[in-house]
Amino acid sequence: MAKKAPVRKKKPQVEKKAEKPAAKQKYFHGLGRRKSAIVSAKILASKTKFKIPDSIKINSRPLDDFFPVPELRNVVISPFKAVSFEENFEVSAFARGGGPRGQAEAMRLAVSRALVNFSEANRKALKDLGYLTRDARKVERKKAGLRKARRAPQFSKR
Repeated sequence: MAKKAPVRKKKPQVEKKAEKPAAKQKYFHGLGRRKSAIVSAKILASKTKFKIPDSIKINSRPLDDFFPVPELRNVVISPFKAVSFEENFEVSAFARGGGPRGQAEAMRLAVSRALVNFSEANRKALKDLGYLTRDARKVERKKAGLRKARRAPQFSKR
């Protein structure tokens, strides 16, 4: 006897719920990576005027607290200076992995991308300074039989 094909029951069509309206607070997102550091930055609409460094928070800490070295703070705020950013916004970022230098440079890329999302007119100024280019250099892995990535053990003839 031949087997009959199983009867498939039709699933009732579920009405799709209406999409929820966008959040009241408008933001522009940017993601930056450098070495093993990853930073996700959001430029959020605010009622207060944007002031460096008061308006910038990284991992819920002020910029001065997170990057105590002035050189790293300058790396982070350089995209804002490049486009002379003066709006009613605050910057909120989440950084993980890497060290201070990698996080600062990842933050620069994330902020630059967020500024381009905010206004496409910012792209040329940021691109000319190289702030929109991902620095792909990473630490080379250690190879078997070597001391480090390329350092071989000392050779002895005798």
